[in-house]
Amino acid sequence: MKKTFTIAGVMGWPVAHSRSPLIHNHWIREHHLDGAYGLFPVNPNNLEAAIRGLQALGLAGCNITIPHKINAMAYVDWVDPLAKRMGAINTIVVQPDGALHGYNNDGFGFIQSLLESQPAWHANTGPIAVLGAGGAARGVVVSLLDAGATNIRIVNRTHSKAEELAQAFGPAVTSVKWEAREDALTGAALLVNTTNQGMHGEPALDLSLNNLPAEALVCDAVYIPLETPFLKAARLRGNPTLNGLGMLLHQARPAFHAWFGVLPDVTRELYAEVIKTI
Repeated sequence: MKKTFTIAGVMGWPVAHSRSPLIHNHWIREHHLDGAYGLFPVNPNNLEAAIRGLQALGLAGCNITIPHKINAMAYVDWVDPLAKRMGAINTIVVQPDGALHGYNNDGFGFIQSLLESQPAWHANTGPIAVLGAGGAARGVVVSLLDAGATNIRIVNRTHSKAEELAQAFGPAVTSVKWEAREDALTGAALLVNTTNQGMHGEPALDLSLNNLPAEALVCDAVYIPLETPFLKAARLRGNPTLNGLGMLLHQARPAFHAWFGVLPDVTRELYAEVIKTI
């Protein structure tokens, strides 16, 4: 029987900073597979041609990252209902008949990283405050609702975007004006930053944690640096904290499974390998 060499990768612009090749190639080696995962820098003007070319080139599929996650939806043949609710895709899988199917595994990655950090965590423990109203926030909100959250407060500088999100997801989700952001933390069991504030090269998040309960779990979608000023402030006041690295690693698992036929584990060795590069 002829052995097949499986190729996948990540499309973004820019994309050189992505840790996805490190993650997927680690698993390829770990499971002794014939394959490779690479970087595809795709200018937004070439996105349709690049996506349509996956099947012609014999690729198993690809990940989609910034700034293509929303626009890529228009160029696949079928979008998973969960990805439709999130309004973006981060994974394309080429089907045996050549059709392109789009998925979004970011929510899966977020929930898995929460459970890895806090195995007893439940979405309905108490109110949840989410900072930001962009694509990442939408994915987080959908995954929290599906996990059983009943009270989510969206806080965003542009209030209309927070309101738009709240209206899209019904009575369990409410919007809070930026000026009242500290009020949104009162009684919260979980606080999640989905903005880029605190990321390397970006200003720190302007938020006092004085109203946040000491036992609330504080998460940041950012993983460069591993501890943002926001997470450091939470840790110093005694809150359990979680950076975005676990989300990155866990969202990669379903994609790898779809392309390479193996559902890999997120191990200490993988964490260590990625952390060395940050």
